[in-house]
Amino acid sequence: MSVPLSNVQVRDLEAVLHPYSPLHKLRDMGPTIMSHGKGVHIYDTQGKEYIEGMAGLWCTGLGFGNEEMVEAANRQMQALPYYHQFSGRGTEPAIELAERLKELAPVPISKVFYTSSGSEANDTQIKLAWYYNNAMGRPKKKKIISRIKAYHGVTMMAASLTGLPYNHMDFDLPFDGILHTECPHHYRFGPGETETEFVARLAKTLEELIDKEGGDTIAAMIAEPVMGAGGVLVPPSGYFEAIQPILKEHDILLIDDEVINGFGRTGEWWGCQSHGMVPDMISAAKQLTSAYAPLGAVMIPEFMMEALEAQSAKIGTFGHGYTYGGHPLGCALGVKAIEIYQRDNIVGQVRHMTPLFEKRLAALADHPLVGEVRNSGLMGGVELVADKDTRRAFNPKDGVGPQCAVFCQHHGAILRPIGDTIALCPPMIIKEHELNELFDRLERALNDTLDWVTREGLQAA
Repeated sequence: MSVPLSNVQVRDLEAVLHPYSPLHKLRDMGPTIMSHGKGVHIYDTQGKEYIEGMAGLWCTGLGFGNEEMVEAANRQMQALPYYHQFSGRGTEPAIELAERLKELAPVPISKVFYTSSGSEANDTQIKLAWYYNNAMGRPKKKKIISRIKAYHGVTMMAASLTGLPYNHMDFDLPFDGILHTECPHHYRFGPGETETEFVARLAKTLEELIDKEGGDTIAAMIAEPVMGAGGVLVPPSGYFEAIQPILKEHDILLIDDEVINGFGRTGEWWGCQSHGMVPDMISAAKQLTSAYAPLGAVMIPEFMMEALEAQSAKIGTFGHGYTYGGHPLGCALGVKAIEIYQRDNIVGQVRHMTPLFEKRLAALADHPLVGEVRNSGLMGGVELVADKDTRRAFNPKDGVGPQCAVFCQHHGAILRPIGDTIALCPPMIIKEHELNELFDRLERALNDTLDWVTREGLQAA
């Protein structure tokens, strides 16, 4: 049933193609047009207030309207609104941010390469892995391992790495040479096994994949410490410790996708520090600037930098880069964001709020629709199921998760459905009363969803 649309909604429908949206339903649903925000709250053009429970898209860690960030942006725009990194040119904000990233990095880093997004960062990681192996005289070592349910972006290569069907369907993806190994989600893929047994099986499966393909043909494995857009899938204890020796044995690089996990979200500076992962290279974006400007970063080790320099000498240049990579506005905001994270002890703030976050999540586990709750720091998932005992899911075509998100929005909470998992990732500055209110609104939405499922007579798939 169509809803009356405002003038701005009509203008939006006539002019904008919306990503990750049910395009066939938008005219009936009506787009939600946001007007302004402050702290953890955002307001639409109708004046309705919401708690932004996803920090935008996992990214606005400092919330909305941070005056220090706005002032830093103004200063940089007045001084130098744009310059690039090509031909050895640079800017002081790009230098300072790279220095800070090297200091914060969980492993030794030689250089920082800038992009405009996490997708571009992960695309760059693959190009660097290929370039590196060519420099090392290993032209066949090019395949990349990713994981089922992984999310690494939507550019052509990043979407190929992503292990979610909507990123591939009718886009003629993934590319050849991308291998997907099993997903480390024990609740969904390890019934009847202990977590220890599950981890051992995943390690064995990975080793079998490498043996089948040939370790001398595989350049790298890319992994998120916590699989964010796959449903906030937290790996079992010991998972990365089990797979890393296998990768090392075959000289396969481990790329750490910190685009969602990084900058305090899991209660450490980096998600890899929370989950036993020791990477070779790191991708970052999102909370790098608290999303106040687009910016991504690729952090590479010294052994790779040496190979890149040697290959540049051989062919005459390093032929890769982006017009907006290292944009001075983004870099200035990255410097300011890290300054605020450090000064205000945002990592400590996340650790302080995590017990309440976990308590409220745990309470939802008793709801008739909830099969599992999970989290890492202030990032959580609530998985909805048709049958709690058997873990059977609803038919995806029923859209139970998306309908729950609609009810959340009705109650003033912006949360994201990932299939039938409701994801939570509030700004890291959220206060206790705001977090409690977010969960209160989610609980009301879950009750509405249960009533709707019952009325519709929806069954397990």
